[in-house]
Amino acid sequence: MNRSARAQPDAEIERLEARVLGRVQGVGFRFFVLRLADELDLRGWVANEPEGSVRVVAEGPRWALEALRERLEIGPPAARVERVIARFGPATGEFAGFGVRWLGHGGD
Repeated sequence: MNRSARAQPDAEIERLEARVLGRVQGVGFRFFVLRLADELDLRGWVANEPEGSVRVVAEGPRWALEALRERLEIGPPAARVERVIARFGPATGEFAGFGVRWLGHGGD
């Protein structure tokens, strides 16, 4: 998707918090999300969790967050996504960009 959040200045900013379960660590999942977030002009972070899931917190227009959620369900080629638990809510505006955080397993 080539639309940019900047191209829709009136779009209301929301927050997506997602947990991705399956074979999602050690397969480049965080960097897959990082690239998508950059393409969609989202703010937030992605991290491996100690129990083996990947956590994503992103803020941006709803259409961009929905696009991200859809791609999380597929993942990069080496991943095997079993389930995505996603919750939408109000944005906090706390993020200046999108990055990788180190919460758990070093994975990728």
